[in-house]
Amino acid sequence: MQGRLIVIAIGGNSLIEDPKKVTVDAQYRAAEKTAHHIASLIEKGNRVVIVHGNGPQVGYILLRSEYARKILHAVPLDSCVADTQGAIGYQLQKALDNEFMMRGIRCSAVTVVTQVEVDPSDPSFSDPTKPIGSFMTEAEAREHSENFGWAVKEDAGRGWRRVVPSPKPKRIVELDTIRYLSESGAAVIAAGGGGIPVIIGDDGTYYGKEAVIDKDLAAAILAKSLDADAFIISTAVEKVCLDYRKPTERAIDTMTIAEAEEYTAQGQFAPGSMLPKIEALVDYVKSTGRMGIITDPEHISDAVEGLSGTRIIP
Repeated sequence: MQGRLIVIAIGGNSLIEDPKKVTVDAQYRAAEKTAHHIASLIEKGNRVVIVHGNGPQVGYILLRSEYARKILHAVPLDSCVADTQGAIGYQLQKALDNEFMMRGIRCSAVTVVTQVEVDPSDPSFSDPTKPIGSFMTEAEAREHSENFGWAVKEDAGRGWRRVVPSPKPKRIVELDTIRYLSESGAAVIAAGGGGIPVIIGDDGTYYGKEAVIDKDLAAAILAKSLDADAFIISTAVEKVCLDYRKPTERAIDTMTIAEAEEYTAQGQFAPGSMLPKIEALVDYVKSTGRMGIITDPEHISDAVEGLSGTRIIP
């Protein structure tokens, strides 16, 4: 199957439209909406590889584990990531396949449980920064910190969240399989949640690490490794804004790499929120000379055509 290859990273929060309704069925309904927009790209002849976030979903698993710790074993973070890759992958896969059937598109979706190699000496293991789980008030965050030993931080003015180690991704272990499936014409869901963090031991075998990899940085590595024609990060906003949530807030249509780096140096982008998205896109554009885009799910197709979103260019 020919056509442009587009890697799309979607946030775990994009599957939660109402924080008061976070049931599996509610998340699937949100997945259907995202699948609708992605299917429009495929209908135009593009190939897609989808990377999804899992912050809220991993948080739910960990919270259940904490409440059940007197009667059940704990679930390590790497296993939580694997669990969410399967569950969210299933939701997106089913939603995409249904969309393909309704549109008469000859395509199938497939999910790859994906491991991503990290450095065991990555500094994040001693300084957790990655937000996971749902937003909390400061009082709730302090309570969970005291009761469960969570590390908590305020997240870009949106509330408090648990933070965990987030090492930089080095290599996609299942890259060849993902490439084969994509070249065969499948819509591939891979590196969910940034991938399952693994290290390589002295004997050459893989070992899981308790961490969560930033899905945007993992998606950038995947986009570069697959030689993708474009890399899209789908998030909660249509466009990147400078002076976010200030009276001087303004949206950006296009940024060069130099401009993006200057805005980053000015502290325009919040760590754990917009900053890793900008860093991931800048890394991809620098390496490939191709187009990077940030937008929300409903504007994905328009953004590829230059009608919406924020584009990062060389």
